[in-house]
Amino acid sequence: MPRYEYRCRSCGTSFELNRPMAESSAPATCPDGHDDTVKLLSAVAVGGTAKSSAAPAPSGGGGGGCCGGGCCG
Repeated sequence: MPRYEYRCRSCGTSFELNRPMAESSAPATCPDGHDDTVKLLSAVAVGGTAKSSAAPAPSGGGGGGCCGGGCCG
């Protein structure tokens, strides 16, 4: 379930709530009971490494045309 960060305009407290995406825009009450809150824009951090079984990309060289061939010069 996604976690959303909110800030209370009344007391300045920042807090997080786990809630379904469908409820991400629903009003949130701060831990101190205030209703005047705003949802903050959060950055997503993704960790780990990706493993690929695809073949490596071919190296440059050879080519043709003016951008990679031996015709210029």
